[in-house]
Amino acid sequence: MQYRKFGSIGEISALGFGCMRLPEIESENGTFTIDEEKAIPLLRRAYELGVNYFDTAVGYCHENSQYTVGRALKPIRDKVMISTKIPLGDCQSSDYFRKMLEQSLSRLDTGYIDVYHFHGINRDYFDNKVLKYNLLDEARRAIDEGLIRHISFSFHDKPEAMGYIIERGEIFSSVLCQYNLLDRANEEAIANAAEKGLGVVIMGPVGGGRLGGASVIGEKVGLGGGTATPELAIRFVLGNKNVSTALSGMQNIEMLEKNVEVARDEISLTEEDFAKVNKMLSEIENFRELYCTGCEYCLPCPKDIRIPAIFKAYNMANVYGLNDAAKEQYARIAARHESGTASGACVSCRACVKKCPQNLDIPALLKKVEATLG
Repeated sequence: MQYRKFGSIGEISALGFGCMRLPEIESENGTFTIDEEKAIPLLRRAYELGVNYFDTAVGYCHENSQYTVGRALKPIRDKVMISTKIPLGDCQSSDYFRKMLEQSLSRLDTGYIDVYHFHGINRDYFDNKVLKYNLLDEARRAIDEGLIRHISFSFHDKPEAMGYIIERGEIFSSVLCQYNLLDRANEEAIANAAEKGLGVVIMGPVGGGRLGGASVIGEKVGLGGGTATPELAIRFVLGNKNVSTALSGMQNIEMLEKNVEVARDEISLTEEDFAKVNKMLSEIENFRELYCTGCEYCLPCPKDIRIPAIFKAYNMANVYGLNDAAKEQYARIAARHESGTASGACVSCRACVKKCPQNLDIPALLKKVEATLG
């Protein structure tokens, strides 16, 4: 495993484990549990292969991720970094910080959290939640007590807002943000964060799954006789010298081992490779038509519409040309609804739009998907 400087925190594995998509089991009544017979060996195998950074959050895997991560990593707790987050949507007082921190410590069954994030930060949340309720002071107190080792924030806003948050949040040791082949908007902000001494963690290196299979990218940009698209996507992210680690939500040993193999290379992409990628990007601009990362922040939907799954099916057709597979997947989703459509139950309440980090007009896009795949 390749290790990199993680700001002032120490060294971090070039590949981090994103624990938002651990294998789950759905019961007959629609509730979910994590399949720990698969998930715990998977997390421990990641450590054996050199991964030392594991990222979770309160809401991941139907609020079960923290429990499983804690159980999996307990025997090696002092050898790994655990990252988790405080959700800010319900914050109305300074006491909220300690309440949520203690909840996460309990769920993780640990005495401390290595990197604690303000979750889903934009400038509005930073000003009207973090600063308004003096949450930075609460964080400092928790650090002094040994409950937190470092403070970070996961970023969802226009790139210029990142610098604003870093300048006013001198306590931050790192930042978690989106960056991949198809979305380089944060590239300059990432460079500025690294210059100021922050570690930089990347989420969505394979574009919310859009770069997870065969595509025109793999065909047009090859390394050493041809490189699979997901490998190229991770190499691109790690090719940025300002990136500390790339998070991947790995669901099985095979995926883990493939990603670890990529992260072992000290040189991810040469300057010539970057030039090829830049030329290619202008040719596939249509990939941005529906940019859902699958983060599931739009859920739950009042009408139980599986928005990310629907958009994933659409992108299978639009991006990869897998029309038959996309229609089959859409039909399976549609079978859950009396209307017989996966999108037709939408009443345009727009609750999902308010929660979408990508600011997608979800009701309009659902109609478009129905017209294409229905």
